[in-house]
Amino acid sequence: MKRPQITNVKTGSELKRWYWLKKELVDFCKKTKINYSGSKFTILSRLANAIDHPTRIAANSTAIKKIKKRKSNVWSGTILTLDTVITDRYTNGANTRKFFMEKCGNKFHFSIPFMAYMKNNVGKTLRDAVGEWERIQIQLKDKNFESKIPEGNQYNQYIRDFFKDNPGLTLKDARHFWSLKRSLPSERHKYEQKDLALKSKK
Repeated sequence: MKRPQITNVKTGSELKRWYWLKKELVDFCKKTKINYSGSKFTILSRLANAIDHPTRIAANSTAIKKIKKRKSNVWSGTILTLDTVITDRYTNGANTRKFFMEKCGNKFHFSIPFMAYMKNNVGKTLRDAVGEWERIQIQLKDKNFESKIPEGNQYNQYIRDFFKDNPGLTLKDARHFWSLKRSLPSERHKYEQKDLALKSKK
């Protein structure tokens, strides 16, 4: 069974059976004027609801209002200090990168756990953020430490689970079976041992 065009999906349950990139969901929301804020699965659920209840969504003006990204000069145009408070408009950029490289060293980069910290800790300061970066680096030195992968990042979770079950295979193998898996309908595209029996469709 081939994945349908997203514009041809007739029910919310059908939409949820297939793997979609977040960009595909966001683009569809933009075309249909549906709120596209939030995580990938939040957007997916909102779209599924819109497909199943088109009149209900249309009647709710706040649900279909297009979200405009607001830029904040605090993060792009001012001098940042350790006492700068993290706001809900925080964005990664050249200004924030410069600040963190000065405080954390040239090896600083916007890792997934660090970006999650910045998103979920509004009200704390950049001093707290620097401390969190240092804590993350200590964790990474622990061979038994395993970072948490965000729910929406199905690819990374699949690759990690694949190697846990198949340590002798390669990244090329993992990507191959992920490609086959994501082409199939499923509620959640997670690794299963039976995936190794999947074959490419000619």
